[in-house]
Amino acid sequence: MATKQILCIDNVFLPAGNLQESRRFYADTLGLTVKFDFSERGLLAFRVGSDEAAIILKDSHRYPDARPALLLQVADVQQLYTLLAAQGVHFTKKPYRISTGWAAELQDPGGNVIGITDYH
Repeated sequence: MATKQILCIDNVFLPAGNLQESRRFYADTLGLTVKFDFSERGLLAFRVGSDEAAIILKDSHRYPDARPALLLQVADVQQLYTLLAAQGVHFTKKPYRISTGWAAELQDPGGNVIGITDYH
Protein backbone atom coordinates (compact mmCIF):
# COMPACT_ATOMS: atom_id res chain seq x y z
CA MET A 1 0.00 0.00 0.00
CA ALA A 2 1.31 3.47 -0.97
CA THR A 3 0.44 5.12 2.35
CA LYS A 4 3.08 3.07 4.12
CA GLN A 5 5.63 4.84 1.95
CA ILE A 6 4.41 8.36 2.74
CA LEU A 7 6.24 9.46 5.86
CA CYS A 8 5.15 13.05 6.54
CA ILE A 9 4.40 16.45 5.06
CA ASP A 10 7.73 17.87 3.97
CA ASN A 11 6.70 21.41 2.96
CA VAL A 12 3.88 23.46 1.52
CA PHE A 13 4.69 25.80 -1.36
CA LEU A 14 2.61 28.92 -1.98
CA PRO A 15 3.05 31.58 -4.68
CA ALA A 16 3.60 35.16 -3.50
CA GLY A 17 3.03 38.17 -5.75
CA ASN A 18 4.93 40.43 -3.36
CA LEU A 19 7.47 38.60 -1.22
CA GLN A 20 8.00 41.48 1.23
CA GLU A 21 4.28 42.02 1.75
CA SER A 22 3.88 38.27 2.29
CA ARG A 23 6.81 38.32 4.74
CA ARG A 24 5.03 40.95 6.82
CA PHE A 25 1.80 38.93 6.77
CA TYR A 26 3.35 35.60 7.78
CA ALA A 27 5.78 37.11 10.31
CA ASP A 28 3.91 40.06 11.78
CA THR A 29 0.26 39.06 11.36
CA LEU A 30 0.50 35.28 11.84
CA GLY A 31 3.56 35.43 14.10
CA LEU A 32 5.58 32.77 12.27
CA THR A 33 9.38 32.82 12.34
CA VAL A 34 11.57 32.68 9.26
CA LYS A 35 13.10 29.24 8.69
CA PHE A 36 15.26 30.37 5.78
CA ASP A 37 15.44 33.48 3.63
CA PHE A 38 16.59 33.07 0.05
CA SER A 39 14.71 36.17 -1.13
CA GLU A 40 17.43 36.85 -3.69
CA ARG A 41 16.44 33.52 -5.26
CA GLY A 42 12.71 34.15 -4.79
CA LEU A 43 12.17 31.80 -1.82
CA LEU A 44 11.20 32.54 1.77
CA ALA A 45 10.25 29.85 4.31
CA PHE A 46 8.44 30.04 7.64
CA ARG A 47 8.42 27.60 10.54
CA VAL A 48 5.07 26.29 11.72
CA GLY A 49 5.37 25.43 15.40
CA SER A 50 7.99 22.79 16.08
CA ASP A 51 7.28 20.87 12.86
CA GLU A 52 10.09 20.36 10.41
CA ALA A 53 7.67 21.11 7.58
CA ALA A 54 7.58 24.74 6.48
CA ILE A 55 5.47 27.11 4.44
CA ILE A 56 7.71 28.13 1.55
CA LEU A 57 6.73 31.19 -0.44
CA LYS A 58 7.81 31.36 -4.09
CA ASP A 59 8.03 34.78 -5.72
CA SER A 60 5.58 34.52 -8.61
CA HIS A 61 7.52 37.14 -10.58
CA ARG A 62 10.61 34.95 -10.49
CA TYR A 63 8.60 31.72 -10.79
CA PRO A 64 5.63 32.65 -13.00
CA ASP A 65 4.35 29.05 -13.05
CA ALA A 66 4.34 28.83 -9.23
CA ARG A 67 1.22 27.13 -7.89
CA PRO A 68 0.23 25.93 -4.45
CA ALA A 69 1.85 22.54 -3.89
CA LEU A 70 2.00 19.98 -1.12
CA LEU A 71 5.35 18.22 -0.79
CA LEU A 72 5.34 14.80 0.91
CA GLN A 73 8.41 13.03 2.22
CA VAL A 74 8.39 9.40 1.14
CA ALA A 75 10.60 6.41 1.83
CA ASP A 76 11.72 5.98 -1.79
CA VAL A 77 10.63 8.18 -4.70
CA GLN A 78 11.62 5.68 -7.38
CA GLN A 79 9.74 2.83 -5.71
CA LEU A 80 6.58 4.88 -5.07
CA TYR A 81 6.69 6.30 -8.59
CA THR A 82 6.76 2.77 -10.03
CA LEU A 83 3.89 1.65 -7.78
CA LEU A 84 1.66 4.65 -8.50
CA ALA A 85 2.42 4.77 -12.24
CA ALA A 86 1.39 1.10 -12.46
CA GLN A 87 -1.93 2.16 -10.90
CA GLY A 88 -2.42 4.76 -13.64
CA VAL A 89 -1.36 7.86 -11.70
CA HIS A 90 -0.20 10.58 -14.10
CA PHE A 91 3.06 12.25 -13.10
CA THR A 92 3.70 15.78 -14.34
CA LYS A 93 7.39 15.39 -13.48
CA LYS A 94 8.99 11.96 -13.46
CA PRO A 95 11.64 11.28 -10.80
CA TYR A 96 14.53 13.71 -10.97
CA ARG A 97 17.62 14.28 -8.84
CA ILE A 98 17.69 17.14 -6.33
CA SER A 99 20.44 18.13 -3.91
CA THR A 100 18.90 16.12 -1.05
CA GLY A 101 17.71 13.01 -2.92
CA TRP A 102 14.96 12.42 -5.48
CA ALA A 103 11.68 14.17 -6.29
CA ALA A 104 8.69 13.73 -8.61
CA GLU A 105 5.36 15.53 -9.10
CA LEU A 106 1.81 14.40 -9.74
CA GLN A 107 -1.64 15.96 -9.62
CA ASP A 108 -4.60 14.80 -7.61
CA PRO A 109 -8.04 14.56 -9.28
CA GLY A 110 -8.68 18.23 -8.40
CA GLY A 111 -5.54 19.36 -10.23
CA ASN A 112 -3.58 20.09 -7.04
CA VAL A 113 0.17 19.62 -7.29
CA ILE A 114 1.63 16.96 -5.00
CA GLY A 115 5.37 16.56 -4.89
CA ILE A 116 7.09 13.53 -3.43
CA THR A 117 10.66 13.63 -2.19
CA ASP A 118 13.11 11.42 -0.38
CA TYR A 119 16.42 12.06 1.32
CA HIS A 120 18.72 9.46 -0.23
